[in-house]
Amino acid sequence: MIEKGFQILVGDADGADKSVQRYLADRSYLNVFVYCMKNHCRNNVGNWPTRELEAPRGARGFDYYSLKDRAMAEAADYGFMLWDGKSKGTINNVLNLARDNKAVLVCVLPAKLSCTVRVVDDLTDVLAKGDPTRVHRLAEDLHPSLGPRQAAG
Repeated sequence: MIEKGFQILVGDADGADKSVQRYLADRSYLNVFVYCMKNHCRNNVGNWPTRELEAPRGARGFDYYSLKDRAMAEAADYGFMLWDGKSKGTINNVLNLARDNKAVLVCVLPAKLSCTVRVVDDLTDVLAKGDPTRVHRLAEDLHPSLGPRQAAG
């Protein structure tokens, strides 16, 4: 992406977002936009331009931060996600992109493999590689059809 001069949209969270920001800053890469919430940009390692989103009054936690993630998915042409096998936010971002028919390369870190998601149903394969104690709840919270299949009887 750097070699080709792509514009990179990245979030402001600690963890993968901050690590990607450090990587880009260490390479003095300038074609970056950081998505964050209005008046609350948690990380902007390279002091890049920001796209700040305003949350409705009372929004907290996942509902608060998922607003910027949705805006980033809408602006992106495709996605590249690093998933720890647990993060609800990352899976929600993949789901947002898939719903918009945008391909996502998901690197599943614990399994040390990558999967391409093109449609929502592809997400089932990614979830199968995650932490089994967390995946069922993630699937139910984000998109009930992603949960375990029930046998018809």
